[in-house]
Formats: sequence, structure tokens, C-alpha cells
Amino acid sequence: MNDEIARPCRKSRVVQHTFVFAAILLITAVVLHLSGRVFWCQCGTCVPWSWDIWSQHNSQHLVDPYFFTHVLHGIALYGLLHWLWKSAPVSKRFWASILLEAGWEILENSPLIIERYREATISLDYYGDSIANSLFDIVACAAGFLLAARMKPSHSILLFLATELLLVLTIRDCLTLNVVMLVYPLDAIKDWQMAF
Repeated sequence: MNDEIARPCRKSRVVQHTFVFAAILLITAVVLHLSGRVFWCQCGTCVPWSWDIWSQHNSQHLVDPYFFTHVLHGIALYGLLHWLWKSAPVSKRFWASILLEAGWEILENSPLIIERYREATISLDYYGDSIANSLFDIVACAAGFLLAARMKPSHSILLFLATELLLVLTIRDCLTLNVVMLVYPLDAIKDWQMAF
């Protein structure tokens, strides 16, 4: 009997969580739209991915190489919030990470950060993300958080490091370099990245 009662409760929670997640995505999309972001790549092609970080399609389709840095956001936020807010249930930490990621997507697409990317990083032709790309980056963060929640900490760290290394080898950029170049740009790193 208890199992019969628990099943509808679990389904109800899944519906609630799905609704809240969709609401966060919708609010983020509206804010990005009001700030002048386009929904999709202006090229008009429906291909969901773009792998060339030097093309006008970068950050305009659902998935690009930087998608994986957003998965790493989720892994890092899981670890950080576990450390800072250990007493909170995982569900609260999950929603905190999603709200932080949504806030970052809005900030990342502000003129201040777009200009910072253009002057300090290899993203010379960066004019912001499409709304679809930003929303999928939030989904990537959620996936990273949920992965980390189900993995041993050592496995999460290995996944983080392996992803960073793979990105450095394939596009000469990664989450760590991205943060360094935004906060304290180094000409040596930029020159190395531009030689790609």
C-alpha cells in the first residue's frame, strides 16, 4: 500500500520539477529576448550543432564545443554548493545551481561581458549567444550537476579534468582558460590560442 501511495507522489514531484525548470528557461528566454538576443542562428539552418569555434555559428546553435564547459559548470557548482551548503538537500542545491547558471547566461549576454570576451579572449567575433544556445547551456549545467550528484567525487574530478584536456586539445580553450582570460587576460595564452 505504501508503495502505491509513493508512486503518485514521485510522479507529482517530477511534474513539479519539470514545471519549475521550464519556468526558469522561459523567464531566461524572455529576459534574453528583451535584451535583444535572437532565438536562433541568423543563418537559418536547422542543424542543431556547430563545431567550428571560429565561425559565425558558434554559440548560435544548440550544441557547440562550449556546451561541454557548461556541463562542467554543473559539476563545479555541485561540488561548490556541496561544500558551502552541505546541510541543504540536493534538490535545493540543484535549483540554486540552475538559477546561478540562468543568471550567468543573462550576464554573459550583456554588452559588458560580450565586449570583454571580444577584447580579452579569442572570441573576436563574439556577439552573444542565441536564446536557444543559452537555454541549452542551462540544460548542460543541469546535466553536469545531476552527473556529479550520482558520481563519486573522484570520478567527477576525473571527468572534469578529462573534459578540460579534450577541449584544450581540440579547440585550445576550456573552462579554466576561459575564466583566466575573462578575469586576468594573458597575451601568451591568447597568442597560443590564436595560432590554432
